[in-house]
Amino acid sequence: MAPKPRFRALADIDPQALAEFQAGIRKRYSDEQILDELRACAGRLGRSPTMREFAADEETTVHPQTVIEHFGSWNNAKRAAGLVPRRFATREELLGLLKELGDDLGRPPTARDIDEHKGRMPSKSLYWHTFGSLTNALREAGFDVPVGEERLERAVEQGVAIAEELGRLPKFADWAEARKRDESLMTEWQVYRMFDARRGAWSTFQFLLRQRLDELGRRVGSDGRLL
Repeated sequence: MAPKPRFRALADIDPQALAEFQAGIRKRYSDEQILDELRACAGRLGRSPTMREFAADEETTVHPQTVIEHFGSWNNAKRAAGLVPRRFATREELLGLLKELGDDLGRPPTARDIDEHKGRMPSKSLYWHTFGSLTNALREAGFDVPVGEERLERAVEQGVAIAEELGRLPKFADWAEARKRDESLMTEWQVYRMFDARRGAWSTFQFLLRQRLDELGRRVGSDGRLL
């Protein structure tokens, strides 16, 4: 007598019984519990997790397939959790996240800000790939971000203000310290790179500051001090 097969053919499965079983399994976790698991995993990773990363996280208790059964797809679940799918974010989602981050910071986000919010933001390289540059993305998101000559003019205006405060032309390190106190300033590296980071870039910028101060009636000595 032949042994009975351990498993029946898939065609023999009662669809109603299967649906009831699957519904019971899904009820083990609420949607919010699953979203909390996704957010917690993103926090541990420092970025939005892939299915493989989520499954490999020893602190998660939900299987990725359960996530998909609740939300229809992995990316739908990540969107519901406030996490942006790293490969499939839409243009509108990318801009929306920039606006939200800017609202929280009270200023236009920088590439450094994006890096520091990896669990919440997609990579800055995705912004460059999608918009051509982070500056383009910021301007499209509605931020006042100067470019070209307008950007240089902004740097000179800020440099004059720092010079007035210091009583001398700011050095690279002076600007870095000022930026720590006022994050609305351009970074010292943003200023430096306007001059193609060539030798003498910062002294070239100081020369422009001296010219502007002279136009404003403020003399600058050969040692860079305001007279």
